[in-house]
Amino acid sequence: MCLGIPGQVIELLEGYGNQLALVDVAGVQRKINIGLLDEGPLEPGTWVLIHMGFALERVDAAGAERALSGLELMGQPREPQAEASTAEARRAAVEG
Repeated sequence: MCLGIPGQVIELLEGYGNQLALVDVAGVQRKINIGLLDEGPLEPGTWVLIHMGFALERVDAAGAERALSGLELMGQPREPQAEASTAEARRAAVEG
């Protein structure tokens, strides 16, 4: 499993074997490699999932939103009850 960050293509960059694009990732522009996409030409406005600077997959806007929601969820702290239960379970296992 890889972690895919959604980005929207702003423009294709000349040179580099036509394998670079400028994308918007949460308001930040980044250059990414699009050479792994084999589904035909890429156009501005297209959403892609990016991992380690490479576009791995094209997605629609809904797919990009789901990926972003999942990333935001992973960044949320656990609920206090769940943390306490986990800490108690670890303590019990150590004390065994």
